[in-house]
Amino acid sequence: MVGIEVKAAMTLTEDDFKPLRLFSEVTGKRFHRGVLLYMGSEPLGFGPKLHALPVSALWRLDAQRAKHPVTSR
Repeated sequence: MVGIEVKAAMTLTEDDFKPLRLFSEVTGKRFHRGVLLYMGSEPLGFGPKLHALPVSALWRLDAQRAKHPVTSR
């Protein structure tokens, strides 16, 4: 299971990860990763399996896929 949260903040604190930490506790071994998308510019780690990524990373991923499309084999 993967938890994804979106915040309109430019900066984050440990408190911003409370919902994802709770989700991790509730799902136990099924928890794979928690991702918090935010308005900042840097990817950040906030502990085991918890990551913050800039929302802009979604657009970069799309641009990378356009440059290197997946082909069927």
